[in-house]
Amino acid sequence: MKSQSAALPAGVQVPRIRHAPRVRANAWEDITELCAAYGLVLDPWQEDVFEGAMGERADGTFAARQIGVSCSRQNGKGAIAEARALAGLLLFNEALIIHSAHELATSGLGFRRLKSYFDNYDDLGRKVVAQSGAYGREYLRLRSGQEVKFVTRSKSAIRGFSADCLLLDEAQILQDEAWEAILYTVSARPNHQIWLLGTPPLSTAEGAVFARFRARGLDGKDRRSAWFEWSAPDGCDLDDPEAWAAANPSLGHRVTYDNVLAERGVATDEGFGRERLGMWSDVGTQRVISADSWRAVADANLRDAGKDVAVALDVSPDRSVATIASAAWTADGLPYVDVVESRRGQPDWGVQRFVDICGRHEVRAVVVDGMSAANTLIDPLQQAGVTVTVTTARQMAAACGGFYDAVMDAKMRHLDQPLLNTALSVARKRRIGDSGFGWSRKDSEADITPVTAATLALWALTSSEVAAKPKRRSGKATFV
Repeated sequence: MKSQSAALPAGVQVPRIRHAPRVRANAWEDITELCAAYGLVLDPWQEDVFEGAMGERADGTFAARQIGVSCSRQNGKGAIAEARALAGLLLFNEALIIHSAHELATSGLGFRRLKSYFDNYDDLGRKVVAQSGAYGREYLRLRSGQEVKFVTRSKSAIRGFSADCLLLDEAQILQDEAWEAILYTVSARPNHQIWLLGTPPLSTAEGAVFARFRARGLDGKDRRSAWFEWSAPDGCDLDDPEAWAAANPSLGHRVTYDNVLAERGVATDEGFGRERLGMWSDVGTQRVISADSWRAVADANLRDAGKDVAVALDVSPDRSVATIASAAWTADGLPYVDVVESRRGQPDWGVQRFVDICGRHEVRAVVVDGMSAANTLIDPLQQAGVTVTVTTARQMAAACGGFYDAVMDAKMRHLDQPLLNTALSVARKRRIGDSGFGWSRKDSEADITPVTAATLALWALTSSEVAAKPKRRSGKATFV
């Protein structure tokens, strides 16, 4: 381990990775002043988070609907949640704020920290009409009817509520099952926000939702989301104080050098990198196609040549998502892929959608992966008059290899769609045979149906192995 010099760097206040919407108006200074008035003095890095997250659109609504904060332990993420809850009650007149954590102890601590402001300041205390500190059922209700609930995550804990703000602590342990139960509580609220605060997840299964938030932050295209990540860069020296400072904005203050040195002495390299240096190294190093290579073949304004189109359908293993993608030719003679539609819920809608597409376009081929959950739609599609090319493992390997080569050789284009960009960023490989690969549903951090469907559609556009070309007759797809 390197010796420590006398002049050690302080925690870096600006996140290494930052994505936030561009706005003209912002409420962050109001939050800072409110918190200071009640004894919560925000650090510059915490103010930076609010400056990025609390921007407003021309109609006065929040520009960022979904905000992610990834920062190592004990730096002060809890203060961000406290400040946002106070602001929701006292500045934004939010009717219901839900603070959720994975553990009961974390949820209870959040309640006690927020309650302390109302206990210690008389003007705040007079606003309270009811409260409960019962373990697992904590809440604080004001005379105005506004309320903050503190709950642990489960499939039913938040169902039935309609919230203006969700504060999800311990986001590194947020799985899709709990996320689906939480997400729709804000659907009816016109100016809602969802905050995820955590550290890099231990596994892709535990942190699938947080990983998707991060993927959007890395992509930098989503105008309704924000991402703030304090982390050391991949490949850094784990003993370098500069790397410690980059990942811990409170280093030298809440997080002391002595404690970090002690942690370094007993932790594994992997654990220290993840827990103290905030490193998501597996996400970046396992990406199959780099962001730069993918960006190089993006063209949101390309011209369609109006020739044949190939379409493909993919369904996630749990059948929660179905995606249709197409491939066609640009006016410049290059193939391009397009995510036509992606829906959550039962995938049966895809059958009629395919019939409609075949009735309106010169469809060269309709493709379904025979080894995927979409295979249950093959018979309904054929019964509806659609001939389906069912791919084998060998053909899937050819499709993935062809997709990869086309991107790396800049011999294809895509429409720069956030859904496809995000799916590609989290898609991982699985081995097929001795040298081929397919997209791995097991090892990918999130839904990859858009990239799988796009891969199959691109293959079907040029392959000689597809089923007979459909012909349009009387507005209905038939085949010869």
